[in-house]
Amino acid sequence: MAEKNVFITALTEGQQICDIFLVARKNLAETKAGKPYLALTLMDKTGEIEARVWDNAAALDVHARVGNFVLTKGVAKSFRDQLQLGVSYLEEVSKEEVKLADFMPSSQRDVRVMQQELAGIIAAIATPGLKRLLEQIFSGQMLDDFSTAPAAKKMHHAYIGGLLEHTLSVVGLAARLADHYPGLDRDVFLAGALLHDLAKIREFSYASLPFDYTDQGRLLGHLVLGVEMVRDAAAEIDGLAPDILDQVCHLILSHHGRHDFGAPVLPMTQEALLLHHVDDIDAKMNYTDQLREKITEPGHHWSDYQRPLERFLYLSPLSPEREERPESGAQSVSQRLVRPSRQQKKNENSGKRQQSLF
Repeated sequence: MAEKNVFITALTEGQQICDIFLVARKNLAETKAGKPYLALTLMDKTGEIEARVWDNAAALDVHARVGNFVLTKGVAKSFRDQLQLGVSYLEEVSKEEVKLADFMPSSQRDVRVMQQELAGIIAAIATPGLKRLLEQIFSGQMLDDFSTAPAAKKMHHAYIGGLLEHTLSVVGLAARLADHYPGLDRDVFLAGALLHDLAKIREFSYASLPFDYTDQGRLLGHLVLGVEMVRDAAAEIDGLAPDILDQVCHLILSHHGRHDFGAPVLPMTQEALLLHHVDDIDAKMNYTDQLREKITEPGHHWSDYQRPLERFLYLSPLSPEREERPESGAQSVSQRLVRPSRQQKKNENSGKRQQSLF
């Protein structure tokens, strides 16, 4: 088993390296003088780095297929204020010789704790049909897949367990908004938050690196696939009202918020309007958190220009004294979810003021 010692985030300018990386992207191109060179993106569990092979590129190209592990010799250089590897040698390394954990980015949260939190959220859903639907979907192999998949290929929560982490964060925000806006259908809102990205388990290929889209994912996308998966599961559930199912499916189809962002329909309910913004907020916060983690120099605050956001970002580096996020989410989120649903309020009010359950 080959031991990996050098990780991308620890590289410094001028450092000589001889270590294993994963080829995430590759392009065999030519200079203006017609000389071939290799433009590579190499990665490990800590991130990605651009790399260039200027000499003997055509011969080394055979080792640098996307998805290959390569023993890489070279030096870290600064190019346009970005660290880049100047590579002098590449050699393919067998997958069996490496520890995948060195190359597979994963959530810092414990998967078992997140699954317990998910179960607590579902247990607090008061609408019987919705609760049974969620229990059926988030079980067995589908739960395993949901706990493994990334939430995106690259932009946010793009790591093993990222989909579950992102979903729980979205539900946590949704629960707070449901408290703030009591006119919402809480159960529909939270069910939509749980299911909005469900089909990313089919949209992405994540059994090996780098993450990529499946054929089905590219052709249909996770919004359409998600509605198919939910309706298939709902066909086996008794007592799930068709109008409630339609509202949940609307949340899935509309959560991108705009047609040019891939939404087949625009948000047309209060719950759908809020879910779009909550999803967007959590994605952007994770994206900027990852940028923030890269800022290590004292007094340095500005990120590189971020094309997805079309701006620079002013970000303070994380304090070394900052405590890790406590793994107590299952109890706190579940407690926040213990609220009467709209139907409960109708049934229990009968002229009397509803008592808070929290």
